[in-house]
Amino acid sequence: NSTLPQNVSFVRPQFFYIGGFSNIPHVKYYYIFLCFVFIVTVLGNSFIMFIIYMEQSLHTPKYVAVFHLAVVDMCGSTALIPKMIETFLFDFQFITYEACLANMFFVHFLSSLQSLTIVILAYDRFVAICFPLKYHIIITTAGITKILAGIWILAAAVILSLVGLTTRLSFCKTIVIDSYFCDHGPMYRMSCNDNFPNYVIAQMGITILLAAPLTLILSSYVCIILALLKIASTDERLRAMKTCTSHLILVAMFYLPISAIYIAANLTIIHPNIRIISTSLSSTIPPMMNPIIYTIKTEEVMKAVRKLQKRNKAVKLKEDQ
Repeated sequence: NSTLPQNVSFVRPQFFYIGGFSNIPHVKYYYIFLCFVFIVTVLGNSFIMFIIYMEQSLHTPKYVAVFHLAVVDMCGSTALIPKMIETFLFDFQFITYEACLANMFFVHFLSSLQSLTIVILAYDRFVAICFPLKYHIIITTAGITKILAGIWILAAAVILSLVGLTTRLSFCKTIVIDSYFCDHGPMYRMSCNDNFPNYVIAQMGITILLAAPLTLILSSYVCIILALLKIASTDERLRAMKTCTSHLILVAMFYLPISAIYIAANLTIIHPNIRIISTSLSSTIPPMMNPIIYTIKTEEVMKAVRKLQKRNKAVKLKEDQ
C-alpha cells in the first residue's frame, strides 16, 4: 500500500487472501474430516432424492420441500467444502476479486435457502397438526412449489444486495479475509471507506434469513403444543408429536450453533480460530445429518426404502428364474 499514489482513494484488489484456519495445530486432520463430511453429504442427500423420486407414495407437498432441502444441502456443501479443502489443504489461499464475490454469493445464498426451507417444513407440520381436516386443501404441491419459488427470489434479492454493496468498498488496508471463505462480515470490516450500508444490509440479512425464520418456527411450535394440549388421548399426542421429531432435530442442528455464535460474538470476545471452527462446523454438519435424520426418524421414508428393497429382490428373483 505504501507504493500507491497519494491521489488513489479507491482500491479494488486483484486478489484476496483467505486466512482462516491459520495457526491451528493439527488442522490437516480437520480437512480430512471435511472430506468425509462432504462424501457423506453427497451420498446421503443423493439417496434421499433418489428415494423420493422413485417412490410414488412420497410424491407429496411435504416431500417436495424435503427434496428441495436435499438439493440445497448438497449444492451448499459443494459450494463450500471442496473450495475450503483446495484453499487450505493445497495452499491456494489467494482468490481473485471476482471469484471471491461469486463464492460469497453462492455460500450465503444456499445457506439462506436451507434456513427458509426449514420454515416451509415447519409450516407443513403446523397445518398438519393444527388444521388436520384442511391439510390437503391448504398444503398442495402447487402451493409448496410457489412458496419455494418465492424463497429463491427473496434469498437472491437479499444476497445480491449484500454482494452488490461489497463492490463499492475500498480495500486499502489489507486483503486478508479472517474467515474460511469470502464471508461478507469479515470482508466489509476490512474496508477503509464508509461501510455502514454493508452493516445495514448484513443486519437485514440476519433478520430476514435467520432471526425471522427461527421466530416463525418457534411460533409454529407454540401453536402446535397448544393444539396438542386440546387432544384428550396421550397416545394421539405422542403420535402427532412424533411426526415433528425429525424436523425439531433439524431445527436444533441448524439454528442453535449459528445463534449461539452470533450471541457469543455480541456478548464477549471470541478467539478467531474458535469462531472459524464453530461456524465451519455449523455450515457443514447439518447438510450431512439431514438425510440421515429423515431416513432413520421418518416412518414414511423407511417404508419407501423397504418397498424399494422388496421390489429389487423381486426383480432379481425374476432375472434368476
